Amino acid sequence: MGKSTNCDRWGPRRRGGFSLLELVVVMVIVAILASIVTPRYGKAIARYRTTAAARKVAADLTFARKRARISSTSQAVNFDVANDGYQLPGVTDMKTSAANYSVILSSAPYKARIVSASFDGDENVTFDGYGVPDSGGTVVVAVGDSSKTILLDADSGKAEVQE
Repeated sequence: MGKSTNCDRWGPRRRGGFSLLELVVVMVIVAILASIVTPRYGKAIARYRTTAAARKVAADLTFARKRARISSTSQAVNFDVANDGYQLPGVTDMKTSAANYSVILSSAPYKARIVSASFDGDENVTFDGYGVPDSGGTVVVAVGDSSKTILLDADSGKAEVQE
């Protein structure tokens, strides 16, 4: 047998690893991809939060309508645009056991703002004992550049998110 050398028949063996140039190229590619993906990810999150907040408002308007019909009494939904929230007076909040169910859209998980709430010039809507609102209207919620409008039909009281 011969001597053991660090050579084979094609030349010296190379040790495993990456050269500095290879590492720099990979880092540049990762930086380019991150600069493309990050803004798109942020916009996707904003669209998701806007949709979730709009669905929450529509669901609570539907809840208020059904509660009014079941109890045969009126049920108000009072929007507070300045504080990005709304309240259902007389409905117990399940989280805090407070007398009035309230939602603050600017807090997690929505982190949204109420741009406007307009029900025939008023920020509040009241469903009568038949579930009919005193007026139709719209609520606009937004996160960043993304916004959604919730329509409340004056005749049926049906709330739906415009897509």
